[in-house]
Parts: sequence; C-alpha cells; structure tokens
Amino acid sequence: MLRKYFLLYTVVVFFTSCSLSNSSKMQETGAVKWPEITQEMRPWTRWWWFGNVLTEKDITAALESYRKAGIGGVEITPVYGVRGEESKFIDFLSPEWMDKLVYTLAEAKRLGMGVDMANTSGWPFGGPWVDEDMACKSMLSKTFELQEGERLAERIEYVRQPLVYTQNGLKVNIDDVKEPVTANRNLQENCYAQIWYKKSLPLITVTANKKQAGQVGFTETIDLTDRVKNGFLDWTAPKGDWLICALFQGNHGKMVERASPGGEGNVIDHFSEHAISEYLKKFDEAFAGYDLSYLRCYFNDSYEVDDAVGCANWTPDFLKEFKRVCGYDLKQYLPALLGLADDDTNSRVLHDYRMVISDLLLERFTRKWQLWAEHQGKGIRNQAHGSPANALDLYAASDIPETEGSTITDIKSASSAAHLMGKKLTSAESATLLNEHFQTKLADVKIANDKFLLGGVNHIFYHGTAYSPQNASWPGWLYYAAVHFTPSNSFWDDFGALNNYVACSQSFLQAGKPSNDLLLYYGISDLWSTPGKEMFHYFHSFKTVTMDECGRYLWLNGYSWDAVSDQLLQEVKVGKDGVSAGGNTYKMIVVPKIKHMPLKTFERLMELVKAGATVAFYGTLPSDVPGLIDLEHDRNKLFSLKDRLRFVEKGKVCIAQYGKGKFITSGTISDLMSESGIISESICKQGLQCVRRLKEDGNFYYFILNPKDKEFSDWITLNADYKSCALYNPMTGKDGYARTREKSGQTELWLSLKPNESMIVETFSQKYTGDLYPYYTPIGEEVILNNNWTISFVKGGPVLPEARNVTELESWTEYGEDYAAFSGTAEYTTRIPALPGKADAWLLHIEHLYESAAIYVNNKYLGTLFNAPYTIEIPASVLKGNDELKIKVSNLMANRISYMDKRGLEWKIFYNANIDSKGRMNVGKDGKFDAGNWSPRPSGISGKVILRPLSCIK
Repeated sequence: MLRKYFLLYTVVVFFTSCSLSNSSKMQETGAVKWPEITQEMRPWTRWWWFGNVLTEKDITAALESYRKAGIGGVEITPVYGVRGEESKFIDFLSPEWMDKLVYTLAEAKRLGMGVDMANTSGWPFGGPWVDEDMACKSMLSKTFELQEGERLAERIEYVRQPLVYTQNGLKVNIDDVKEPVTANRNLQENCYAQIWYKKSLPLITVTANKKQAGQVGFTETIDLTDRVKNGFLDWTAPKGDWLICALFQGNHGKMVERASPGGEGNVIDHFSEHAISEYLKKFDEAFAGYDLSYLRCYFNDSYEVDDAVGCANWTPDFLKEFKRVCGYDLKQYLPALLGLADDDTNSRVLHDYRMVISDLLLERFTRKWQLWAEHQGKGIRNQAHGSPANALDLYAASDIPETEGSTITDIKSASSAAHLMGKKLTSAESATLLNEHFQTKLADVKIANDKFLLGGVNHIFYHGTAYSPQNASWPGWLYYAAVHFTPSNSFWDDFGALNNYVACSQSFLQAGKPSNDLLLYYGISDLWSTPGKEMFHYFHSFKTVTMDECGRYLWLNGYSWDAVSDQLLQEVKVGKDGVSAGGNTYKMIVVPKIKHMPLKTFERLMELVKAGATVAFYGTLPSDVPGLIDLEHDRNKLFSLKDRLRFVEKGKVCIAQYGKGKFITSGTISDLMSESGIISESICKQGLQCVRRLKEDGNFYYFILNPKDKEFSDWITLNADYKSCALYNPMTGKDGYARTREKSGQTELWLSLKPNESMIVETFSQKYTGDLYPYYTPIGEEVILNNNWTISFVKGGPVLPEARNVTELESWTEYGEDYAAFSGTAEYTTRIPALPGKADAWLLHIEHLYESAAIYVNNKYLGTLFNAPYTIEIPASVLKGNDELKIKVSNLMANRISYMDKRGLEWKIFYNANIDSKGRMNVGKDGKFDAGNWSPRPSGISGKVILRPLSCIK
C-alpha cells in the first residue's frame, strides 16, 4: 500500500514527515506504521557564518529556506570574512554577536529547528584570549656526549629559529609580525597558521645517562637540572661514557584555522586543565545575561592541532603527571623517550608517554569540557578522530560522538562508543568535499550518507552550508572546501527529496537500540609501542592494525560488531545471552592479532570468561604486556594467567574451557566464527549490506542497502525470529507487508532493490496479513515518448536561455553558448497519449539524466529522481489519457562557474583559504581554484524517455 500523503500532500509536506504516528510500542501490534519525524531525525548542516556579517532579515530567510528543504537543524561555526564587507564584520562573542545568536535561536525554535554551535570560531579551540601560558606547547631536545673527566663547554640552550606560515600561502616576513600575534593588524588578511618567534626556550630538565659498555643501553641516570647556571652545566663526567639529554619547552605556535573576526589567536593546550578552564571562562563572560536555553550542544571539530610543523606534545606539568600515572620518573628514561636506548625500552617508554597524553586529553580536555556544558543543561558533540589518544574513550565521554570518513571501520569508531555507553545518537560530518567544487551530485551525497547509516550513524550533519545574504550575487558566499548545500546550488529544489530520505531512514535508526553480534577489541597498546615520525600516534582509523582486517572480514561476511577499548572493556558484564554493555548484548568478544595487552585487560577477559563469556583470539594470546609500569610483576602475572588455560585442538581451532566460558584461538577469522556458532546475516553473501536495530517489542528494524550497480531481486532470510515483515521504502514512501514463504524451517521474504536503493524491514514474531508492498512486473510492450518536447528554462543563469521545441533529447549544452553556460532548472513537458492495454502502473524510465529531476503528471508531484536507473512508477489511476508529463531537471553549478572563470568574473571574494581546489589541474595562476579549463558538463535529458506497462504482483 502507498500512504496517501506521499502523493497527495504538497512537496513541502512530503519533505517533512513520514507518518502521523509513532511505531515504538512495548507490545507487538503488527501494524505498518512510520515513526513520527522529529528535528533530530532530519539531517542537520554545519552553518558557516562568514565574518559574522549577519542581519536578522537574512538569518530568517536562510533558516526558512533550510527548513523548507528538510533540514532539521544547524551547527553555527563562525569563519573568516568576505572582502568588501569589512565594515560589517562582527567580532566573535561580542555583545552584537551574542544578539545575533539569541535571534537565531528564537527563529530556529519558531521553525522547529535545532541549533548547536562550535565552541570556537574556525577550529581548533583557541582565540585572542589564549595567552602564552594557555597556548599549546612543544617539547624539544638536545643531546651531548661526554667522557670521563670532561665538562660541557657548550651552552645548554635551544634557540628556536623564527617561522611564519599563513593559511592562504601569503609570504610574510617574521620581522614584521608583532608579539603577541593579537597585537598585529590585518589578521584576516594574513590569516596566520603557525608562528615561531626567535627566542631561547626555557629548560625543562637535564640528565646525564651512563652508557652500558659494549651494548645499547644505559645503567645510571643523574638529574643535573639544578647544575645548570646561566646556560652552562657545572658538572664533570665521572667514570664511563655519558649521554647528556636536555629537554626544552616551546610554544607550538599553532593558530586557530579559518578563524572569524574576533576569533584569531593561539590554539589552547589540550593537555592543561588550566587552559581549558580559562578558555571556557571567556564564553561564560560572553553568555552572561543572554538566554541560550534553546541551544542544544557545543561542537568540537576533529583534533587538528598538529597539522603544522612539529607537534604540540607537551604541557608544563607533564613530568609530574607522568610520575603520578606511571609510578616512575620519566627523567630517568629520557634517552628512551628520545629513541636512543635499546629498542625494547624505547618502545615501552614511548607507550607510557602516549598513554599519559591520551589520559590528559580525556580527563583534562574532553571531560572538563563536557562537565562545563552539562552544568548549562547542554551536551557536547565531539569529533575525536585525529587525536593523539584512544579515540574510543574520547567518544565515550562525549554526549554525541561524531565521526567522518569513508569506510565502515572508520565510521564505527564513533558509533561503537555511543553504543557501549548507551547513547541514542551518533553523528557524522557527511559529504566533506566529495568531489571537486560544483561537481558533486545528489546521488554522490546519498552514497556517502548510506555508508554512515550502515556504520551505525543516525544523525547526519552536512558539510555544509554557507550563510549568504539574499542580495549577494550568484553563487553567493561559499566555503573553501565543501559540496555547497546552499540555495544557490542548482540541485537545491531537489535537495529536499534526499533530506526526506535521510529523515525517514534515521527515524527507524534512532528507534530501539543497536543490535550487533560481537565486541571487537581495539588493541591500541601495539600502536602506542611502535615508533613513528612523531612522538604521537594519531587516531584516524583502524586501518593501521589487524583490527581493520578483522573488522572488514566480519562486516563483509554478515557479522556485526562494535569496537571496545581497554577502558570500556572494564564496564562489560556477563549476561544471559553473552556479554552486555550500554544495555546491549553481544554474543562474543573477538581479539584481533596483537602482541601486547595490558594485564588489567587480560584479567578482565579472564573474569568475563569465567562468568560465562566466549572470547576468541584471531591468532594467539598476547605474548607480553606493554609499557614499563610494574613490568616484571605484570609480565609474570600475564604468563601465570595464561598458564591456567589448557587449550585443546578441535579441528582448525584451539579451545580452552575456563569457568563457565571458553577461549578460542585460530589463525583464520572464518574458523573462529564457524566454531562460535554465531549465525551471520546471509544477505551479505548475496551482495547486500545492512544494519540492525532491536525494537522494544523484541523485533527488529533492518536498514538494507543494495550497493551494487545492478538490480537485486531474490528471496532473502534475516537472522531473526519472525513470521512476517513490513517493508518501508525511505525514498519513495511506499510501504506494505512483505511477500513471505517458508523454506527449510525458515521464513524468507522477497526483496527487490534497484542499484543503491535501500529498504527498511520490520520483523514481526507473528503472522500478519494486509496490503502487500507494491512490487511490479513488466507486461506488454514499452511506449517511447518520441513526440514533441518543450524545454523551458525557469530558474538559473547567467541568463535564462530561450525555450526549445525538440523531438530528440540531447544535453541542452548542445543548443548554443547560452545553454552551455547555464546552470539551473529546465522544465521538459510533453503529452502522454492514451496508453494501450490494462496496466496497474507504468514505469517511467529516463535513459540519461543530468543530474536530478522532479516528476509531475498533470501537475501532480510523483517523486524526485537522482539515482540511476532513473525510473519511477506512475499509478494507472493518475493517467487519464492525453496527460501532461513535466520533468523539472536541474544540472550542477559547474557550467555557470566555468563560464564565470573563463571571463574573469570575480566570485572568489573570501579571505583565508578563499576557494581551494581538490585537484591540481583546477588550480589557476593565482593559486586559487579555477574552472576556466572545463568543458560543459552534460545537462538535462538525453536519449529515450520510455513508459513500460506494469502489473502489480499479488
């Protein structure tokens, strides 16, 4: 059956609602019902405020436009300004800026939209109130060698040489840069990225380390910090060869990227509690007296403190904190910290250093920031990827973990933490510069969104939407690296169809709770123990460890999983059907190939197995503990625990029963899973992909995608106990009961999906009957609409070309110069003659479409197409004979932009990065993006438009 509102309501209503009732029931009803759409179910967008040049009129117009297109909320991120608008710049957090924020909140509330805001302008956290004490720090080193009886004649001093980088490539003489950076004028023009002033850096510590005779290593360490006077070391080397290690502290010099006026300045020290506390006080002061009750969350973009020269790898009390956490003095191991001791000691000290850095980022930054927001009744939305930490733990401390990326293993880092902590939402920064500027289609965005939904994301944020005044010349104000989800984009009128799809999908994916089979252990100790170019290990994905191999295999073969860290594993409990965390049940814990595992983690695994859990090791048990903390004790205890296990070979696996549970080991993942007895989702072997949610009534929602470039039509079996199912198509709005059959004691259902089409399947434990989901089969002969077409150009530019009457359809760029330059919307209209025979529906098929189209018959909206194959069913009841077919086609912005660049028409009017190109072939002589060499992209409809008679399968 097909809900009437999908066909009879206006397009705007179609964009904003999937049904009128809520399907979340404790008792199974068997009813086919769509969830009610809320603002959090609709996709949101990052909203860039350029130079904070804002008027109430334009704020209202923008929000109304976004809401009409199906956007559920905005995240305000102030950024750099626009040239020529300097007199209208508003400083970040100024009273005038606060007035605009309060107005925005009121308007969003009126429109039923949500609002988050970045806790900075641009990113990372920083600004003009971040002084040298609060700014991010670097540790630098010097080493010297002495032999018995020698004294060091050289000064122990580190003079940092000056450096200045800008975000727009502007060459600046460091001698012209005042200190502090906020004392300089033209901060928007110069847009500093990193600054080092020439200065002698303060000394942290100096140690003398006696070399071990005949081999790499050290036998004695002496702290000589107090023996340094006026830069000279007052010490004579005793017997032996000595390595002198001196550490110095310097400011990293990283500046806020893409900062707005009033937001330029130093980036904070993320490892300092003092820094984050003083930083947030500025917001407390600015917010005083303003009603921000409607603001939902504060946002932090991915950790990008170190995308500069060197890294911010220190904080003033690091040595003290290291000793508190690790129980030993890091000064006794400076050669190892610098990679100059034996390999084993080097890796162990490096592990402990990285572990402490991770703890500091978690405790002093993430949790302090979260508590600050919580005291206001708000949450934090946090991108933890890119951090020099265990991102799973940072995500777990965030109210809404947010990810980005393009692979399932990347995406699941955030959703795993959300699931294990029982959080409702996982958000994603979606469609971040998918292709070159102006070349991204709505079909591309859908593919990106679907990957996130499959990875456990249920709160999409587009990257993003630029605030632009109504009177700005086309293309308006645009962000330097984005798809440009703005009203000036040619696809804007069709954007709502995609947003409705996301909203309908997320309405199911926010219901119930996640239902995954496995916990997949993320063994970060091996990474922390492995030296690299920098002292840090940055978390970008699971790709660098065997976890990626393991995770990808499990995913592709139908085993769903969440990742678990050492810290999160401590909260896992044993339940009736496996282990549980965050209210979710998992059947088994899988440990990828590892060498090191903390003793506390292995002890926890032993406890869980003893209580009844199953733990599977891909490979062997860990061979060692990481780090230097209580090394001999922990290593001996690990060996002792392993000795308690008696493994017995069973085919291709080895099994050790322990207590009520068991350990399994194998060199192949497939053998582990075979032995586990866990049933995979067989549809994955049929080429489909899915994510599953457990409903409150014990049934399931499945989001199933056909990622292939060919249609899927077959019987499928789901890994659930069900007798009947309901189908919901989030793109078309069609729904109904699935055709089912019993085979070999299992219930199968019929599923037919076009390429890149998805379906929501709801399972029921009882047998229910009613209107079936409308599937069709072709009957009779097709009808080619080769009669006259009128093409009218109704919206866009640079000019509206004259209408055309044609009998053969080809790209409109072939019609002449005005057409080749045109980006916008054209209406293709023709008449459908009285059609032969009796059909339940007719399949409209557009052979080639560039790039999206809204379909109308007799001015009745039927749907929007942007995914190939470009087909839509027209119910026979809509066709009366001699009907008007109208296809409103929108192309991309590319042709008009190319036209402007060919003629030198200025539209790249922004400070900072202005407009960056993704490909080097699109860089102009001035270093900016340039589309002047592009050929016109095909636009409109080409080829045949066909109608095929269909019979509904009963």
